[in-house]
Amino acid sequence: MKARYVKYLLNFKRPAGTSRGILTTKETYFLILETDGNTGYGECNLFKGLSADDVPDYEQKLDWLVQNIRQNPDVIIHELRDYPSIILGWETALKSLKAAQPHLLYPSDFTAGITGIPINGLIWMGNKDFMFRQIKEKLQAGFKVIKLKIGAINFKDELDLLQYIRRQFSAADIEIRVDANGAFSPEEALEKLKRLSDFDIHSIEQPIKAGQLEKLTELCSKTPLPIALDEELIGYNHLFDKQKFLETIKPQYIIIKPALHGGFIGTDGWIKAAEHTRTGWWITSALESNVGLNAIAQYTYQRQVKMPQGLGTGGLFSNNFSSPLYIHQGELRYNPEKKLEFSI
Repeated sequence: MKARYVKYLLNFKRPAGTSRGILTTKETYFLILETDGNTGYGECNLFKGLSADDVPDYEQKLDWLVQNIRQNPDVIIHELRDYPSIILGWETALKSLKAAQPHLLYPSDFTAGITGIPINGLIWMGNKDFMFRQIKEKLQAGFKVIKLKIGAINFKDELDLLQYIRRQFSAADIEIRVDANGAFSPEEALEKLKRLSDFDIHSIEQPIKAGQLEKLTELCSKTPLPIALDEELIGYNHLFDKQKFLETIKPQYIIIKPALHGGFIGTDGWIKAAEHTRTGWWITSALESNVGLNAIAQYTYQRQVKMPQGLGTGGLFSNNFSSPLYIHQGELRYNPEKKLEFSI
């Protein structure tokens, strides 16, 4: 088996506003495997400024993997435990290499085009008018769940947006999720959650910055609306630690991003811990190209999910790869007539 990796820069069609600033490009890597005339590929989705593996020796670790690709999988997992995006790329590339078609990783009713995965429509941060336009577009496109990233504009304006939605649509018509990306201070968080709860919010994602475990535990016990954690899960790489974390913090939900939380192996661990502690969960993509999104979507479907997931649409980047994935009436669906056209 031969292995190599390629660095790739994804270009946003328009600047994307996040709590970490405005993004115009997104760096990622592809692991490519070849053997006996077959090729497999996977995306190592490094998320700079957020990933635990955003470290100076990232490419050195990819070099190690390329040189040791024939090693026992347990050895590789142990070596890469602190590099979740590389684990995900390695898992995907191996699955791709062994598949009948390199993009068909988990054959199912989803990849056959029979059923779809319900997803939330993501509303990007920006000024009030820009966010209003996005909300209208998502509702017209048939989404029943929308997710608003908050914390970048005036809190009163954000409450006005929520009031605008609720004047037209009840909670039975439209489910609203919000993502604060840690924008609230611990001192103000509870009061802001009380204000948000007036609008029948499904959940709020990461209300305070990660790492404030004592304050987070208190907030989860007092919150008037369900709290969902994602950044907070970064760095917990053993099942025992994941379970202990959930038993201690007691969040209502966790949001699992395979590229940040240990690949599919790590995702399996978080789901097991969540089910043990009766914690709700869903899976979210993290600005992958269509290579990573294709893998995560297929994996997510075979977990027999019921609630809407946080998967992207692949439409954010101008230089993405043509993909079987498409959106229809608030669902991520798969066109079996198309292939993922990965070439690099």
